[in-house]
Amino acid sequence: MQQIELNKLSLPQLTQLKKQLEQELGLFQESLTTLKVAQTKYGDSKESLEKMQPNSKGSKILVPLTSSMFVPGTIADSEKVIIEIGTGYYVQMDMESAKDYFKRRVAYVTEQMEKIQNFGIEKSKLREGKPFVCFFYCCGAVFCIFD
Repeated sequence: MQQIELNKLSLPQLTQLKKQLEQELGLFQESLTTLKVAQTKYGDSKESLEKMQPNSKGSKILVPLTSSMFVPGTIADSEKVIIEIGTGYYVQMDMESAKDYFKRRVAYVTEQMEKIQNFGIEKSKLREGKPFVCFFYCCGAVFCIFD
C-alpha cells in the first residue's frame, strides 16, 4: 500500500482522497456480500450431499432450475452427482469428490473474504486518518489535528 502524508495534502486533495476511500470501502463491502452468498451456497450444497444416503436411489426429490423454481425428479444414481462449477458449467463427480470440492470452495471463499476484510480495515484506518484525525479550513489555512 502506498503511504500518503496527509499533512502535505491540500483541502481539495484531502476531500478527493476521502471520496476515493469511501468508494473503495463500498466496493469491498459489495465484494464481501457477494462472497458471503457464494460461501453459503457452497456450504448448503455440501450439507445436501452429506444428507444423501447410499440407498437413496429411486427417491423423489425437487430439482432446482433456478433459485425459486423447482421441478419433481427421481434420484437415478446415489453414488454420482452433477454439480455446477461456475458460469453454467456442470461436472459429474462421485459423492466424496463432490463433498471435497465444496469443502475446498468454502475454504477458498472464506480465505478471500478474510483478505478483503483486511484490505477494508487498512482503508478504514486511512480514511480515519490515523494518526491524522481531522482537518478543517479557516481563514485561508488548513488546520490538522494529530493524535
